[in-house]
Amino acid sequence: MANNLPIIVFPVKDVEKAKKFYNTYLGTEPYVDGEYYVGYKLDGQEVGLDPNGKTIVSYIEIEDINASLETLVEVGAVIIMEPKDVGGGMMVAQVEIEGNVMGLRQVPKKA
Repeated sequence: MANNLPIIVFPVKDVEKAKKFYNTYLGTEPYVDGEYYVGYKLDGQEVGLDPNGKTIVSYIEIEDINASLETLVEVGAVIIMEPKDVGGGMMVAQVEIEGNVMGLRQVPKKA
């Protein structure tokens, strides 16, 4: 199903404090700095900060989010976040297995 882990998202309580750390740690400024998400791009990898997050979530990119969720549920995963559009047609969802949360990300197809 996955051939990469292009994004990892960390939960943060104090966004401003976390941004100071990650700006220094990653050596760059965020490309998106919003109320609900702060994102950094690093050579094909994205590091995100989520002030509403509860756990670290790594996302894989998939072609069909609904088919992928169905397959993962068949092998024991539980959907904890149904697919939702997070902007520009990008869909994300999350599953849980054995106490770990994994994310799926479907990038919009280019016309």
